[in-house]
Amino acid sequence: MSGHSKWASIKHKKAIVDAKRGQAFTKIIRELTVAAKTGGGDPNTNPRLRTAIQISKDANMPADNIDRAIKKGTGELEGVTYEEVTYEGFGPEGAAILVACLTDNKNRSASEIRSVFNKNGGNMGGAGTVAWMFEKKGFIVIAKTATTEDQLMEIALGAGAEDMTTADQMFEVTTAPQDLWAVREAVEKAKIKIENAALTMIPKNLVTVSPDTGRKVVHLIEALEEHDDVQNVYSNVDIPEEVMKELA
Repeated sequence: MSGHSKWASIKHKKAIVDAKRGQAFTKIIRELTVAAKTGGGDPNTNPRLRTAIQISKDANMPADNIDRAIKKGTGELEGVTYEEVTYEGFGPEGAAILVACLTDNKNRSASEIRSVFNKNGGNMGGAGTVAWMFEKKGFIVIAKTATTEDQLMEIALGAGAEDMTTADQMFEVTTAPQDLWAVREAVEKAKIKIENAALTMIPKNLVTVSPDTGRKVVHLIEALEEHDDVQNVYSNVDIPEEVMKELA
């Protein structure tokens, strides 16, 4: 979990920067629309939508934007139809890469994502190439200044969390996908501030690489994340500490 925890911390910091650039809004709006389309427009009965709405609020998205995105998903407003697709591939030295996308044209996205892989020392594979190396989990990040380890452990595990670890200045709670919201609500009910909470893909095993390779993998991931269709990028690489400090 330690390697994933490093990535969780960096991705959280990067999300703040992306939100300021406005790029995050585009990705969040797509997630709101697809969540409403697949599970309905009521967040009380659609955990995915409820999570997307919370992410929208965390990014300070205007309420009108949230409402319009949801209505496009439910069909109340006309909008673009997005499909969920995951591309798989390898980065430098065989690093496993998962790329989760929401797109209105799968053929275009596949071609463009393949090009990003090729230009940055990787190559895209077929379905099932690396997906088996990851498992979907709920993941919650909480600053150590917000609570004590004993208090958080009691609350999180009592609400159904699978595990809790510490990394740097953060506590990290892992849940089964279906238990993410219940654990989040329990933590918030205790007046503990959550830094980040989302469904994610956690590598079953981490691969150690050299600092040079770590930088190349990070460069590939950042290039993929720049693509408008890309929602999230996951890797099984345990990025060396010195590279993490450069990113931070």
